[in-house]
Amino acid sequence: MSTNQNNKRFATKLHVKSGDQVMIIAGKDKGKTGTIASINTGNYRATVEGLNIAKKHVKASENNSGGIQEIAMPIHISNLMLVDPKSGEPTRVGRAKVDGKTVRISKKSGEIIK
Repeated sequence: MSTNQNNKRFATKLHVKSGDQVMIIAGKDKGKTGTIASINTGNYRATVEGLNIAKKHVKASENNSGGIQEIAMPIHISNLMLVDPKSGEPTRVGRAKVDGKTVRISKKSGEIIK
C-alpha cells in the first residue's frame, strides 16, 4: 500500500462516535445494545461498555491483587449499528447540511443525531 492510499484510508468519516448508543449486528453479542466507550480509528474498532467481554489473567503487583479480570474487548465498527434516538431500533446513518453544518441523521426517522 502506498503512502497516498494509507493516508486516504484514515480520512474516512465514521458513522459512530464515542458516547453513541449502538447495537451489535454480528458476533457472540449480536442483538445487544450498549454505549461506545472509546474508538480506535486506526483499526476501525470500538469498545462498547459491558459487551464483547473477555477474561484476562493478570499477574499480581504492588497495586493489583491479580487474578482473572473481565474486560470489554474492541469490536469492528462494521459490526455496529447506531440506535435511532426516536424509535430505539438500529438505523443507518446519513449526513445532511443544517445551517451550514454537516450533521448525522437517522435514515429511519430523519432525526438529527447528536
